[in-house]
Amino acid sequence: MPLDETDHRLIAALRRDARAGLSDLAAQLGISRATVRSRLHRLLASGEIAGFSVVTRNDLAQSPVRALTLVAIEGTGTDRTVARMLALPAVQAVHSTTGRWDVIVELATDSLDALDQTVARIRKLDGVTSSETNLLMSSRRPAPSR
Repeated sequence: MPLDETDHRLIAALRRDARAGLSDLAAQLGISRATVRSRLHRLLASGEIAGFSVVTRNDLAQSPVRALTLVAIEGTGTDRTVARMLALPAVQAVHSTTGRWDVIVELATDSLDALDQTVARIRKLDGVTSSETNLLMSSRRPAPSR
């Protein structure tokens, strides 16, 4: 079942504050608590929402060097190349995308040297034709709506 505007707004609200209560979400979205509950249940049951996670201060302290690597992959071996990327300890996620780059790889390491080694390993993977890495200097997230 395709997502509608309310589903997208609900997901966005949960990204801002995954701990928001049903009543809070209903008030933010201007819909009933029962509607929030049924949509949330449907999004979870369909796998559209795969789960909830927490990023702790300790997570950031252990891997303070964060980057995004944009990667172009040649040929039909994208799935194999992505699987190899996901096996690297520094890789947090791999996102498919449109445009010049085929995937965006989220990286987190404890040092610039470890980041450099990881990027070098990605560049040597079969099928990788080019890449560009950008360090994340700071991150801002929307404040939870209440």
